[in-house]
Amino acid sequence: MKLRLLIFGLILLTGLSCKKETVSSLANYQGDESYTVIIGENKVGYLKTNTTGDTINIDYDFKNNGRGPTMKETIVLNPEGYPIDWKITGNTTFGNAVDEHFSLEGENASWTDATGTGSKTVTSPQLYVNQFGSPYSAVLAARLLLDAPENTLPVLPAGNLKLTKMEDLLIPKFSGDGELALTTYALSGADLNPSYFILDSDQRFFAAITPRFIMIREGYENVEKDMRELAENYSTHRYETLQTEYAHNYDKKVRIQNVHVFDSKNMTVSDPVSVVVDGDKIAAIEAADASGDNEVVIAGNGGTLVPGLYEMHAHSGDNGALLNVLAGVTSFRDMGNDTEVLANLIDKIEKGVLAGPRITRLGFIEGKSPFNSNNGILVETKEQALAAVDTYDSLGFYGIKLYNSMNGDWAPAIVKKAHDKGLFVTGHVPAFSNANAMLRAGYDEMTHINQTMLGWVLEPEEDTRTLLRLTAMKRFPGLDLNSPKVQETMNLFVNNKTAIDPTLAIHEKLMLSRNGEVAPGSEDYIDHMPPNAQRGLKVAMAQIADTEEDKAYREAYQKIVETLKMMKDKGIFIVAGTDLGGAFNLHRELELYVDQLGFTNGEILKRATYDMAQYLGQDDLGTLEPGKLADFFLVPGNPVEDIKAIKTIEMVSKGGTFYYPTEVYPEFGITPFTEKPEVKE
Repeated sequence: MKLRLLIFGLILLTGLSCKKETVSSLANYQGDESYTVIIGENKVGYLKTNTTGDTINIDYDFKNNGRGPTMKETIVLNPEGYPIDWKITGNTTFGNAVDEHFSLEGENASWTDATGTGSKTVTSPQLYVNQFGSPYSAVLAARLLLDAPENTLPVLPAGNLKLTKMEDLLIPKFSGDGELALTTYALSGADLNPSYFILDSDQRFFAAITPRFIMIREGYENVEKDMRELAENYSTHRYETLQTEYAHNYDKKVRIQNVHVFDSKNMTVSDPVSVVVDGDKIAAIEAADASGDNEVVIAGNGGTLVPGLYEMHAHSGDNGALLNVLAGVTSFRDMGNDTEVLANLIDKIEKGVLAGPRITRLGFIEGKSPFNSNNGILVETKEQALAAVDTYDSLGFYGIKLYNSMNGDWAPAIVKKAHDKGLFVTGHVPAFSNANAMLRAGYDEMTHINQTMLGWVLEPEEDTRTLLRLTAMKRFPGLDLNSPKVQETMNLFVNNKTAIDPTLAIHEKLMLSRNGEVAPGSEDYIDHMPPNAQRGLKVAMAQIADTEEDKAYREAYQKIVETLKMMKDKGIFIVAGTDLGGAFNLHRELELYVDQLGFTNGEILKRATYDMAQYLGQDDLGTLEPGKLADFFLVPGNPVEDIKAIKTIEMVSKGGTFYYPTEVYPEFGITPFTEKPEVKE
């Protein structure tokens, strides 16, 4: 699972001059501090700081699933606690080189990051949100925000940053001598969601927390789970509040009047009709001007109703659940998660406490190694892997997913046991194996197109548990797709009726995004995003060293497209998923299938709705018909004529609970795309 940290470093600056005799803001924080990075209860890295005088040096590194950031920072503060010089160097999770620098000279603040350079004349204190700093920098922001009016300060490049106190708590000191007083905070305004962190009573950094990731003070690792649960509780509370405020559950029938309906079986759009919802189901489809007694009427204004979309490569969490619903994504296939966290999320969604898609669960089975992903069930023997199949079956999972550090020799036995229990099987290609072996083992589906194609370019001893499974794609341009080794794999797909979940959009981002350029596919919505999210859409995922490497990646992406077109022509079933969180990224995945793989707009809408419902055996979803569950969304345009119409959503129904994106998007700092339709209650 791709891990994206929601805690952003903050460079703090002011144009005010300082007196040399002023006591340093770091006078009480001299010396060394150490923190442990933990993911899923496994120690995966560290952060170490050294503070000498006005200078903080930071060394930050962690690795999960064979990848992760490596950063070194040097920060020089003025006596008021604002950095006047900040250097950040290293590599991002996928290897993109970082060389970020901020400086303040007089009243001129200037910075260089992956998007380019910027500057501003500073006449009053401001905060600058950097791209690549470590979580530690949140403490520098907090010390200033605590004294700011309403704990809010303006930020560069735009917007405001706000600090919110969450709660006070006491924990036993690791020395056993008394208790340590802590306070948890939320930092919001820079991105779509707040980040959460903890300070002690001396305003020293204690932890940065998310439900799965924590960076915690050395010596306190035994309380990391409790601290992570705080982040889960805060996130849940935020989304429970949003659900209470913005989920519309009407106590009578709802009529969406004067709309066209996309027929996802026949790939056509109907004449104007009205659609009636009663409870969680579609009750009737009637004439456009029909009316009834005691109904809520939503004006369709001649727009189009589309069945809810399926995101078939998701890793579910609170933060993305509501955003997906607002984007018309009402069903997820979860491809690996913390079982307990996922169960809690599903329970809250089903009870209506949280907004979120319907979730079909796949159980994640990974082998233990120095490179393993810290997710699902980790195993060391074939017997343990087989026992994991039993566990997921007993919990009612739809299927299982095998991962990189698994021993590929175990796959046939694992697949057979899963199939004997009626479980679906998909996954990566285990290291030192290849797609052909997994196809012969009986995989029902292969995930990520690169996982299949690597078998055509790697040597047997090369290790795909590392970033090699990404960087080796530079070898794709030399592939002859008509060669015997490629056609052997293609024939195995066809003969075994194995599907492919290519996650094309993530390959596009990985191979075609460049520092300083708007990422392909985000042009239509980047201007609607909050400031730091916009910057994140102008950063390369991978390191592009030179023009030769740039050319290799671009040509490799085209080879991926050629491979998928060949698969489509051979009748290999293509499943639409992103591994990028869904929402706008799923819209892009569907666009790519139209623009580059040759699907028509109608075909790809059918694939993302009716076909996926049938694929998962969910007969009550995927079409807009009386008796079916009321999962659909309203767009003002016609997506059969223009696939991009699915991006401008006016209304979403998920099981008869109605959402209007225009109402909710401002809570995430997103500028709405449409007007709210008229609603008569």
